[in-house]
Order: sequence, then structure tokens, then C-alpha cells
Amino acid sequence: MRIAVDAMGGDLGPRATVAGAASAVMADPDLEIRLFGPAARLEDEISRLPRSLAAAPSRLHVTHAPDVVRQDQRPAQALRHGQDSSMAAMLDCLVHGEAEAGVSAGNTGALMALSRRALGTVGGVPRPAISTAIPTRGEGRCYLLDLGANVDVGAARLIDFALMGEVMSRQMDGLAHPRVALLNVGVEGTKGTVSVQQADEALRRLSGLNYIGFIEGDGIFSGEADVVVCDGFVGNAVLKASEGLARMLVHRVQATFDAHWTSRLVGLLARPALARLRRELDPVRYNGASLLGLDGIVIKSHGSADAAGFRFAVARAVQEVRHALPGRLAEELELRRSAVDSVVGDGRIDSGSRILGPGVKESVGTAASQQEQR
Repeated sequence: MRIAVDAMGGDLGPRATVAGAASAVMADPDLEIRLFGPAARLEDEISRLPRSLAAAPSRLHVTHAPDVVRQDQRPAQALRHGQDSSMAAMLDCLVHGEAEAGVSAGNTGALMALSRRALGTVGGVPRPAISTAIPTRGEGRCYLLDLGANVDVGAARLIDFALMGEVMSRQMDGLAHPRVALLNVGVEGTKGTVSVQQADEALRRLSGLNYIGFIEGDGIFSGEADVVVCDGFVGNAVLKASEGLARMLVHRVQATFDAHWTSRLVGLLARPALARLRRELDPVRYNGASLLGLDGIVIKSHGSADAAGFRFAVARAVQEVRHALPGRLAEELELRRSAVDSVVGDGRIDSGSRILGPGVKESVGTAASQQEQR
């Protein structure tokens, strides 16, 4: 299996991406990785790999890409001037069939724009959504989408997100009938924005979907749903808040045990349990968000991810390749498209589009939706 990596994205630069890629190939004997970026710099990072990763370079292949998409660069600038960037070169590799998936920790808005132009979308989806799995009670997990690609959306887009998330949960986790919910400020039918209420009405009318209605924020982590749908503004805020809370809880627990000599003694006895808690709550374990809806597999890593975190993002890409996720998504969305069009096209559902000029349409919030997911 071949994975293409934009080695220049992320806050830590190629040091984290190269080491993470090396760890990934060491863990999977069938994996080869192409690294895109300035060749001299990448070769230097490979030469600095620790002895434990000494066998990795034989399956790491460097492709020279002189430019880098900056974290503060606007997506429009990346589209116009980023042809020689490591991000664009990584995507070209996918387009030409030289790799089965791509991974980047770079600028989220630019990655979304470049990926959409290079690969297109499947199943009539106008814009991909960003989705990742988050931990829930009982060692389960829940897919949350959108996480920042589409900030302000209409009901039609929320319906697309629900269908895509349901397919992902079924294909990736083997669930026969994933429970799908809409994130709202309450479970009552009278609450929420117009778009959320319209989406709720439409989803209840779709057959074959295990839609359970509205869910509040605390229900995401309780395991009540397998897929939770929201717009990108809300989803990104929920994700970042939950990651910050997890780190704070681990820190508070550790500080409590370190506060006094008696509690330090108890802490020594509880060290295995504390280590397990730290692993389970560590956001690094869940690094790697899918750009769901593309006609190809592109994984967005956190910009702040270290080598261990980036390895998880590569592992996510490998899982999606093995499940042939874009193909499955295309098949199932095409089967359901007529049913979706019937509930969207009855005049009561907001399509989430606005007119920009003569003959030009754009999804609501396109200009605002390019969120940095770091």
C-alpha cells in the first residue's frame, strides 16, 4: 500500500511528519510512503531518525516539492499559486494513481480547496465534510461531522453529512444500523435553528436510516449515538473544547496525586490506572480527520501533532484504503440520492446555496468556512 504525505504541513514541520511516517512503515510491513517537500530538508530529517527506525528509510521515498502552503495562507491563494507546493504535489500523486491515500497536517482550508479541485466529490455531494471519531462511554466511539469545512450550512448539507457519517460508521466499524443524531441546543422539536429543524424533518422521512433525532452536547460522549451531525462552526468548537477538557482532566488528576506525600503514595499504586486513563483520553490517539465526500482518501492531521500523533493519522488513511471508503460512499449515496432529492426538492428545505453573481453559485459560508484546524 502506498500513502502520500505532505511532509511540510503542521506546526512542527518535517521533523514530526517524517518521524511519524517512519513509525507508520515500521508498524505495517505492507506500507510505503512518499514524502513531498524540499528534498534536501526531507533527506536531512530521514538521516536524523533514531536507531529504532533505522529500517524505515528503505520504504520512505522523497519527492521534491519546493514550495509550502503556509498556515495563514488563504485557500484562494493556494489555488492560484500553490501548484509547486508539497500539498498540491501530494494530491497530484493521488490523481495519477501513484498512491491510495494522502495525509497532511497543513492549512485546512487550503487542503480542502486543493483536494476538491484535484479529486472532485462523490454521490452528488457539493462539498466534503471533515469527520473524526471521538471516544465515548464504554470504550466506544462516535463520528462527529462537520468539524470546520462548512461553517454555515443549510438543511440539505446537514442531510448529506448524516448520510456520509452513517456510511462511514457502518463501513469502518461494522455497525449494522448506526444511530444518527443531530446536535442541537435541546431535544425538543421546537428548538434549534431553521436549518436544523428542517434537516430533522427530512431525516425522519428517509427510510433505511436509523435516525434518533436531536442530541445535546453531553450526549456525544455518553454513547447515545454513533454519528452526530452539526455545522462546521459548532463541530470545530466541540472538538477543540473536548480536547482541552481531556488534557485538563489528566493534569488535574495527576496534580491531585502529587499534592501531598500520602496522595503521592496512593498515586504510585494507581499509576497503571492513571497511565491507562491518560492513553484513553489523549487526543493524539484520535488524530486523523477524514475529508469525507472526496473521490479519494485525504486525511487531515492536527497541525500541532507530534510524530506519534501523525502516525495515527497515517494509520487512519490505511484503514480507509482497506475499507475502500470512497467507493462504498459513492455507491450508497447514489442509491439514496433520489430519496434525498425528493425530501430536499419539495420546496421546504434550504439547499444551503447563495447566488454570488450571474450564473455562479456557492455553498453558504464558503468564504468563511476555511477554518484552521491546528
